[in-house]
Amino acid sequence: MTKKLLTHFNAAGDAHMVDVGNKNFTYRVAITEGFIHLQPATLALILTGEHKKGDVLGIARIAGIMASKHTADLIPLCHPLPLTHVEIILTPELENQRIRCQTTAKTHGQTGVEMEALTATQITLLTIYDMCKAVDRGMVIDGVRLLEKSGGKSGHWHADNVI
Repeated sequence: MTKKLLTHFNAAGDAHMVDVGNKNFTYRVAITEGFIHLQPATLALILTGEHKKGDVLGIARIAGIMASKHTADLIPLCHPLPLTHVEIILTPELENQRIRCQTTAKTHGQTGVEMEALTATQITLLTIYDMCKAVDRGMVIDGVRLLEKSGGKSGHWHADNVI
């Protein structure tokens, strides 16, 4: 097995921003997911639109998209990217008392969009938490992960179905 090195450290072991200047521009896509578990009554408030703060899922979706555009401001060694598309799909899963967030981020650039997709997913779920914490402080966010990425030198990658 080939030893893989952490790219955000130079030969001296100092943290640095990876130089992507010589990398080719390619079409890059990342898909992530995460979940927020809620009490049945909280989920019902969201789905019926009766939450006093308004459209919880719509506001969370906008927050996630906005967050994806600020990823480089939040993650110290992350490159700022010109995103070409960010899509956030929120799917209620009544049988599991949760909402699934799936984010797809796209760009044409020299580095991947995994961090933008992961940031969008996390902030989307945190916004749901923030909007609902007055009625349900026991919500749990979990399962945030990269599902798939494509583009760049490393090519296509897809997560196994087992965590």
